[in-house]
Amino acid sequence: MLNFIKNLFSKNEPTINFKTLVAEGALIIDVRQPHEFANGHVLGSVNIPLDLLAAELPNLDKNKPVITCCLSGMRSGVARNSLLREGFSEVHNGGGWVALSNKLQ
Repeated sequence: MLNFIKNLFSKNEPTINFKTLVAEGALIIDVRQPHEFANGHVLGSVNIPLDLLAAELPNLDKNKPVITCCLSGMRSGVARNSLLREGFSEVHNGGGWVALSNKLQ
């Protein structure tokens, strides 16, 4: 069931080279709560909790690639869809922050 729900938020996502995206300046947004972020996060990521994301939109560049992450990929999938609806040109769900960290090494 969990994989089914995850797939709802990451359908049609092609294989992404996250390391290249970051090297080219992509912003990594970790949408977990601050206490979760404090316990570990992707180096260089910014913490914008999902429930505060809408308020932070004016401070983000819609033309810069964005990678969202969280604990499992669920909240980051919701964030990805929200950013795309708001006109961000390139947004990728990086999934869980630990897995994303491993992809960036």
